[in-house]
Order: sequence, then structure tokens, then C-alpha cells
Amino acid sequence: MTTTGGAGGAGGAGGAGPTGEPSRTQAAEPVGRCAWAVGPWLAPYHDDEWGVPVHDDAKHFELLVLEGAQAGLSWLTILKRREGYRRAFLGFDPAAVARFTAADIERLVTDAAVIRNRRKLESAVHNARVLTAVQAEVGSFDDYLWGFVNGRPTVNRWTSPEEVPASTPLSGAIAADMRRRGFRFVGPTVCYSHLQAAGLVNDHLTSCPRHAALAGSPWPPGL
Repeated sequence: MTTTGGAGGAGGAGGAGPTGEPSRTQAAEPVGRCAWAVGPWLAPYHDDEWGVPVHDDAKHFELLVLEGAQAGLSWLTILKRREGYRRAFLGFDPAAVARFTAADIERLVTDAAVIRNRRKLESAVHNARVLTAVQAEVGSFDDYLWGFVNGRPTVNRWTSPEEVPASTPLSGAIAADMRRRGFRFVGPTVCYSHLQAAGLVNDHLTSCPRHAALAGSPWPPGL
């Protein structure tokens, strides 16, 4: 998701308890935390997941599924359904999802735990098949994606939410290559959200404790 809290991304809120509510209690808000990271779902996601470098293909596939589902909806809506998606998509195992049949699609469109949009669900299954083709060609989707940044995260130094872009030339180039390979629901904005969520770019504001933590420098500045 972007730092406005409304444009894609992925991951979740640090797990859910048996009632479906977040399993951890929201503590006092840290000084300087990114402004969108409020409440019992978004704050833990921001603190524990957003921007942490991902090097696991199942996690990348999770992000692709949830980012595609989020189109036209709030990220909070998707976070609250992440565990439902995890069950429906077999732990986000791309090889397993790539084997889904028409009957599995029919199961998904009647599953109240996910967004029951047939086009989004069909695209998620289709993307699993394309992702496995990338794995066969490159070795892993992770190697493919991180290759665009030469294996090193870009550390931005935004001081206000207004500075954070919704897309960049890099995300446009990645989107174009992914579409060429057959991926769906992967425009430049969705791809940039993926880069943010998976830690290929550090878009925490410089005032946020997570910026320095992920960049490997002390916080607050000057310590």
C-alpha cells in the first residue's frame, strides 16, 4: 500500500485471533509513525511488515493476490480478509493455486471470506500459473523482481505523505514486463505498491522510526 493508506500493497495485521480481531492490543502510537498507520489493523501491518524486504515466492504471491483484490477497495478491507484468502488460496502456494480448476473458481466465488469478484479471482489463479512459469525460467520470482533493483532496496527520504509517488518509471517498467509475461492486475500503481510492501523501496517517512530501522541507521536522527 502507499503511505496514503489507500492504494494497494499487501500483507496483514500481524495475525488474527479466533474471533477474527487482531491478536495484539494497540499500544500508544510511536512519535513520527507514518500517518496512515492507525488502528488495530493498519498499525501492526506498518510496524511489522510494510517495507520489510521479502525474499519468499509465496509471500510475493500473497502480495499479488491481495493487491489485485484491493483494486477499488480500501486496504483495510483486504487486511481484514487476509486469513480468509490464506485458507482459500492454500497458504498462497503458487504451485498449488496454479493447479486450480474451474470447480475451484466456483468454490472461490461463493466463499464469503474473500472478495467474491470473479474477474479478480480468476486473475489470481492465472497469475499463479504465470508466476510458476517465471520460476521455471529465472529460478524464482524473487530473483526476477529483485533483479530490477540489482538486489538492493531504494531508500527514499520523503518528509511528507504528499511527496510519496503512486507510481514511478521503475514500477512502470516492471508492470510492462509483467504484462508482457501474462500477469493481470499489475499496472504501475499496483507494482509500486508491491515494491513498497516487499521492501524493494523504503517509503516510510524519514520521521517514522521504521525508516531508519529498515535503512540500518539510528532513530531519532542524530543518535
